[in-house]
Amino acid sequence: MSSSTKPKRPNFLVILADDLGFSDIGCFGSEINTPNIDKLAKSGLRFTDFHAAAACSPSRAMLLTGTDHHIAGLGNLIEWTNISGQNDPSGSMSTAPQRGMPGYEGYLNERVVTLPEVLRDGGYATMMAGKWHLGLTPERGPQNRGFEKSFAHLPACSNHYGFEPQLEKEKGDQIPEFMTMSYIALHSEDGAYVKKLPEGWYSSDGYGDKLRTYLSEWKAEQESSARPFFAYLPFTAPHWPLQAPQEYIKKYKGVYDAGPDALRLARLQRLKELGMIPHDVEPHPVVADETRPWADLSATEQAASARAMEVFAAMVECIDANVGKVVDYLAEIGELDNTFVTFMSDNGAEGAAYEAYPIVQSTGLAHLRKYYDNSLGNLGNGDSFIWYGPRWAQAATAPSRLYKAYTTEGGVRVPFLAKWPEGMLGRERGGGVEGQFATIMDLAPTILEMAGLEHPAPRYKGREVVEMRGRSMQPFVTGAAPRIHPEDFVQGWETCGRAACRKGDWKIVFIPKPKGTEKWQLYNLKKDPGEVHDLADQEPERLEKLKALWDQYVIETGVVPLAPELGKWMQAMEEQMVENAWIEYEYWKDGARDEPEKFFKDIPRFQRVVKPM
Repeated sequence: MSSSTKPKRPNFLVILADDLGFSDIGCFGSEINTPNIDKLAKSGLRFTDFHAAAACSPSRAMLLTGTDHHIAGLGNLIEWTNISGQNDPSGSMSTAPQRGMPGYEGYLNERVVTLPEVLRDGGYATMMAGKWHLGLTPERGPQNRGFEKSFAHLPACSNHYGFEPQLEKEKGDQIPEFMTMSYIALHSEDGAYVKKLPEGWYSSDGYGDKLRTYLSEWKAEQESSARPFFAYLPFTAPHWPLQAPQEYIKKYKGVYDAGPDALRLARLQRLKELGMIPHDVEPHPVVADETRPWADLSATEQAASARAMEVFAAMVECIDANVGKVVDYLAEIGELDNTFVTFMSDNGAEGAAYEAYPIVQSTGLAHLRKYYDNSLGNLGNGDSFIWYGPRWAQAATAPSRLYKAYTTEGGVRVPFLAKWPEGMLGRERGGGVEGQFATIMDLAPTILEMAGLEHPAPRYKGREVVEMRGRSMQPFVTGAAPRIHPEDFVQGWETCGRAACRKGDWKIVFIPKPKGTEKWQLYNLKKDPGEVHDLADQEPERLEKLKALWDQYVIETGVVPLAPELGKWMQAMEEQMVENAWIEYEYWKDGARDEPEKFFKDIPRFQRVVKPM
């Protein structure tokens, strides 16, 4: 190579699972068959202290921007902010103060520049296939945020087979409020709404096939345009409804017949054997008062519950098969060694017992009984609709406390592994386990540094944009720095009215009732990773210092608190608090997919006035 020849820039493949628990893949202690993901781990690093937000669209915003989701426009799930009670077991928490406020737009706002935008401008081919959840209208779609090619699932979730029961509208039947945004598998390709999904559609297979097609097109273009690629593969699995091809489900028949408590013990033991948790760890007790213990279920109920977990496992194995489909193709065309590959989850396992939610009980359960077949033999098919509940979820998040939507470790600590390009990660570290604290915001600065590109803040294409809050992993990986973040780093979280702030090994957590005490709690994560022993009374000075850091996080990121204990530094004007007015495109309404432009809501653009308290 001549001295004037520049080294080849790396490719990037970012893979994201939806609601996958900490121990739900083989290399993180699972019994689920994930050989392709495990193979990546053998040549890369697994991180045991990696954190996302507590819910999906906030995490996706952080991944694609390198900054906090409250800054990027996804302060909370737009579905939750739009209608109070969507993610509240009691149905009583009001989300009114957040509606219409800056940072709660429900899509990636103009304050941020996205990772694919910077990479595209820097000479990369950019492509994605999978879940977007960062805007429903064409102007908010991935093709307008840096992706040259995109096949995007736009809402939070949907039927993985694209199945839609035909409602008896003459009898007044409507889509229940709980299901409006999970009823229709709304997709777009390169900004145009997809009128009909391909025959035999199943989400994970569809996204894997589409990304492989995009990569083969990229390969064909290399003769005329030698650009590296950034590929994003965000699955909608294993988010409910739990559905998977029967060929995978059959592999797990009987595996979970002993119930979630037995699975939890087995996962914990395996994590200890892998060196991923301390041998003397004290797991947080299971919190599931809204469901009955396994021993109290009838044989029929146990069989249905175990089958739900079998379907979940099948969904995870199908994800792995599609990871293999893409990675094997990269190896086939000689690009894998030069590709940075990451795999992670967007939050903790989904543990909500939706059958206990008032918003579901009111109309949702009757609708499911009428239009879906949840008989034992049919579970997992497209015309079934189930979730698996808090006990199975806490088998996956153990030893941590709780699960998705909670800012406890069970909600925000996620599995993360990365394979670096050949020669970048020392051979002696391949397959290793790393206890360094890191966050999903660290991916964007890491990738930009590897690509030799700089973030454009404070201006991008004539508008002001914020800088990234994440830190590049590269100095640590290459040995130039001992840590990714300083030992006394500070990180805040807030999702769905639950909050946390961490400095080093110490963390405060605020969880409303019924799952929490509705007071700030204090934990030493080094000694108590399960968040079992609240030290707030023993360490009042430390508690107050961390609360002050929380207040600073609120100011820096624009969190709108929903409880007095979380602060009252700003409040929204009354006219901003209208319920059910923040979804731009009500695509579930009759005719919306035929003439979408007529159904884009004219959202009230109230003057965004805030005043100090």
